[in-house]
Amino acid sequence: MIKVLESCEIDSIMHIWLKTNISSHCFIPEEYWTRNYSVVKEEYLPISATFVYKEDEVIKAFISVIDDCFIGALFVLEQYQRKGIGQELLDHCKSLYLNLELAVYTENKAAIDFYMKNGFRVKKKQKNNDSGFMEYVMSWKKER
Repeated sequence: MIKVLESCEIDSIMHIWLKTNISSHCFIPEEYWTRNYSVVKEEYLPISATFVYKEDEVIKAFISVIDDCFIGALFVLEQYQRKGIGQELLDHCKSLYLNLELAVYTENKAAIDFYMKNGFRVKKKQKNNDSGFMEYVMSWKKER
C-alpha cells in the first residue's frame, strides 16, 4: 500500500536510502553515502513529499519529490526489487504531478532503463557537483 510518510518512519526509509545507495552505486565510495546521510535526513526529507510502500508493517520502498516535480529519491529494498513496487510508486507520482524530473548516474544502467521505459527522456548529461560523477537529468511530462 502506498501512503504518505509519517515522522516515525523516517529512520526506516533512511536505512533503505543508505543500504540501497551503497549496493546500487558500487562505483561511488561508501563513505560518500554515509557522509551525506544527515544532509538527506535533516535537509532534503523535510522539504520533500515522501510516499512509502508499506506491506505487512514493513516499508519496502519510498519515493520523495521536491518542489512538486523533482524526484530526489526512489529506492526499493534489494529483496523487493523487480516486483513492481518501484513502478507503483512512480505511477503514483505520475498521477499527482504534471511534470517530473530526476538525476541518475550514467553508470546506473538499470535505473536509466527503468526510467526510459516509463517515458522519461534524457535532457542533458552533467557532472554531479557533489559526487563528481556523471549523471543524466531526465524528465517526463504528462500527456494531455
